[in-house]
Amino acid sequence: MTPVIVNGFEIHPGALDRAAQMAVVDDIRGVLRAAPLFQPRTRRGPMSVRMSAAGQFGWISDSSGYRYDARHPGGQPWPEIPASVMALWDRYANSPRTPECCLINWYAKGARMGLHQDMDEQDYNCPVLSVSLGDDALFRMGGTERKAPTTSHWLSSGDVVLLTGPSRRAFHGIDRVRDGSSTLFPDGGRLNLTLRVVT
Repeated sequence: MTPVIVNGFEIHPGALDRAAQMAVVDDIRGVLRAAPLFQPRTRRGPMSVRMSAAGQFGWISDSSGYRYDARHPGGQPWPEIPASVMALWDRYANSPRTPECCLINWYAKGARMGLHQDMDEQDYNCPVLSVSLGDDALFRMGGTERKAPTTSHWLSSGDVVLLTGPSRRAFHGIDRVRDGSSTLFPDGGRLNLTLRVVT
């Protein structure tokens, strides 16, 4: 399917069919058995999403600030990125480098993600690849300045978004999740995976 370009964000609707979505979810469940979801904190308090990661690095936010770390807060190294997820990078990212991190965000009822930039990585020439699984999410996309106008787009289960070029440093966030809009998870919820090069 032809990608949809919104504010420079490259959206691939329905990139994963139902079987592919279920295969990725099964693989991520294996990751989470080794590296359980945790609730990061910012200076403003706990985030509404729970997080984990796979690859060489995960993203940590606590009283010391934001950073990538080679270990889960429990002390163990992160599991490898599943092959089913790496295949999406190979298909869509058009990058000479392979991802070093797959962030895993779980959105339960009421969770959201405020406008932010992905700026903790060192090589901005490499894209960020985002995979949506489960309930629909209202994705807000802006520019490289926080006050730039924003556009919103509903993401559905199986959609892939590529942040590349100007959108690589653009502000973006999830305003809300449409509870019960997908049957991928029996009790609802949204799983978001983001692949990125860290170093």
